[in-house]
Parts: sequence; C-alpha cells; structure tokens
Amino acid sequence: MKWSGRRSSENFEDRRGMSSGGKTIIGGGIIGIIILLLNLFGGENAQMLTPILEQMNQGQSTPTEQRALTAAEIEEGKFIEAILVDTEDVWGKIFQENNMQYERPNLLLFTDAVETACGNATSASGPFYCPGDQKVYMDLAFFEELKTRFGAQGGDFATAYVIAHEIGHHVQTLLGTSSKMRQMQEGKSEAEANKLSVALELQADFYAGVWTHYNQKMNDILEEGDIDEALSAAHAVGDDAIQSKIQGHIVPESFTHGTSEQRKYWFMKGYKTGDITQGNTFSELR
Repeated sequence: MKWSGRRSSENFEDRRGMSSGGKTIIGGGIIGIIILLLNLFGGENAQMLTPILEQMNQGQSTPTEQRALTAAEIEEGKFIEAILVDTEDVWGKIFQENNMQYERPNLLLFTDAVETACGNATSASGPFYCPGDQKVYMDLAFFEELKTRFGAQGGDFATAYVIAHEIGHHVQTLLGTSSKMRQMQEGKSEAEANKLSVALELQADFYAGVWTHYNQKMNDILEEGDIDEALSAAHAVGDDAIQSKIQGHIVPESFTHGTSEQRKYWFMKGYKTGDITQGNTFSELR
C-alpha cells in the first residue's frame, strides 16, 4: 500500500508506552485473545465464558511504565495516522457530495489498557469505536494475534481495512444509523437483535470498501495483493470462522458480525461500486 507523504492529523493520538495504571489483560496471551474475540463476536458463549476467562487472567497485572517508542513503533504510528488522514479526506468528500458536513473522529493508539467514554477497555477489546467520544481505539497487538493465531494473511492493507471498518461505525453514528438500529433492537429476541447487529457490522464493511474505492481514485494507494489482504482479514473475523476455531462448531443465531463470506461480499460491493446508497444491509435481513 502506498501511504507515505500524507499530512498529519489533529485527531491522532499515540499513547503507546504511557502508563495505563491498574490491572491489564496480557494481550499476547491465549486467554487475552480468546476474550478479545468473544467480546468482538458476541453470543451466549461470550456471556458465559468471558467472566470465567477474565477470572483466570486475574493476577496477571503488570504495572506499565512510560517508555520511549522504538523506531518501528514510530513508523507504525505514522502509517496509522496516514490511514486516518485518508479516511478524513474521503469521507469529507463523500459527505460534501451529499450536502452534508463530515465531523472528523479521533483515533487513539494504546497499549494494554485505556479509559474511554464507553468505559475502561483493555487489549482484549480489540479495535473499537466509541460513539460517546467519537473515537477509534486500537492496540496494535491485535493484528499480530489475528495473523498468528487465526490465520489472517496480515499486511498493511489488512490494518487499513480494520481502521476503515471502525471509521464506518463513525459514519453510521453521524448518519443516525446506529441509534436507529438500537431502537429496532428494543423488544426483539436475542436472535433477532443479533441479526440487526450483523447488518450494522456488514454495513461498516461496505463503508470500508467505499473508502477503498474513493481512496484508490484520489491517491492511487493500492498495490498488488492489497485487496487480498483485506479479504483475508475479513474472512478471519467472520463469526463462523471465529466460532469454528474457538468452539469447534458454529451457532448462526449467535452471530453478531456476519459470516466470512458476508463480510467479504459487502467489502467488495463497496469497493466495486463506491456508491453509499447501495449499502442497505438491513434490507437483506432474513
């Protein structure tokens, strides 16, 4: 992926190496990654197993000390900031084309643990967007775990896809889609509420594809293999792929993010069309 030479962003913050205080879940441990994936992909198994696994992980607290970032970490930060800048430019253009004003979100990198407007979070939360402060939070250890333990191809565009997905949730917040979805979930069974959650997540994948479409036209960013990296990451984080690896079988009614095939389909639809009006994932609910 071609990413160098971007401007800096006022909305990027790098807290890696800073003291987080309190207890942290060891992001590189198998317990941490299982909690991470259960939190990300939900369902009854997450509700039952997460407290047990967190209890197993108690006592593995490590006091984090402030330290200087390595040269490699500094370069990682520059890359993440470049992706954020590209999302600002693309969504600013799309909103302007639709007579709207895009409000730029913030992106914060952390290590181990962080305080957010949505509550305290650890590495086990995975990358996430908090509508309370309109900020994306990321511990980059997630990407190594996703590659080494769950078979994602890796690569810089896999990271870009995840960031673009989280920014997609910000777009949904600005457009009111997220709040409408929560209203629609009221009074629904868990299975029906999960279907609505799947639609929201697949739409964020679609928006990630739209961003890729526009960014390629504006900045000529793509290199050979980049789309394959994104599709590999989308496949690895499908509900069916995660459940198969963790528990050996799948429970479709507990899906909250969509299958591997669904996630790849909606990313590619956004990438091929670049048309935000074609991302009504809710209309395809079954």
